[in-house]
Amino acid sequence: MKFSTAIEIRPSALQISDKDRILMLGSCFADEMAARMKASGLNVCANPFGTLYNPASIAAALKRLESRTPFSEADCVEMGAGAGKICSFSHHTSFARTSQSEFLEHANAELSAAADAWASSPILILTLGTALVWRLRENGRAVANCLKRPAAEFTHDILTVAQTAEYLRQILALAGRRKVIFTISPVRHPGEGMHRNSLSKATLLLGLDEALRGTDGAAYFPAYEIVLDELRDYRFFADDLCHPSKMAADYVWERFCDAFLSAEDKEKARLTAKRASHKAL
Repeated sequence: MKFSTAIEIRPSALQISDKDRILMLGSCFADEMAARMKASGLNVCANPFGTLYNPASIAAALKRLESRTPFSEADCVEMGAGAGKICSFSHHTSFARTSQSEFLEHANAELSAAADAWASSPILILTLGTALVWRLRENGRAVANCLKRPAAEFTHDILTVAQTAEYLRQILALAGRRKVIFTISPVRHPGEGMHRNSLSKATLLLGLDEALRGTDGAAYFPAYEIVLDELRDYRFFADDLCHPSKMAADYVWERFCDAFLSAEDKEKARLTAKRASHKAL
């Protein structure tokens, strides 16, 4: 008898090892996977702007890394809701600081290090979280985070499949000859209802499928399908019933290793992570 739908994972032609430098961008699930990569000895630069959820913000982040354009006072935004901190619409609120100078020093230090990583990374891993995008009403620019500013300052809508595909094509163009691994985050976003969440994930899946047609050097890893179809049980979710549990994330990481690491590198990664775990105890 079978009690789950197994997602077949075959070894990918796109392989990575501890000799590769990897840049990873995307949702909070990207942070989960990056932590496991680092513990396993892989050389990862992860989310130098903080978590990024939609394709428009991820494309903008890569353009910033490519241009190395530093952040300036013009990018500084005072957060709302009485937070008393400064951030930018290109960053997650974890980058917020109490003054412009502190924010710019931190943001530009991270930008410089990440731009160096981007220049030397042969591998880019992207985790797409949502097709829902907030834009500044005054100029239509997509924001990485609304920074608790009044909702009246923004418009909010879901990307079309064509728009999603176009942003992903921009990303592939920026990547050039780099190997690119795409995945859809299995984290559920129920804030606007589960139907809206389903539409968002479907848009990402369709847009990505369209963007990847006829491309070389890019691969799709089915993290979304592993959690939602193969595991498919609330025991594999955290208490909020939206984020995968540690067990689920560990399982996705094992399946990722099956796809993109050789048998030798998988064993090396396992031993490195085991040693790191023992040191932490």
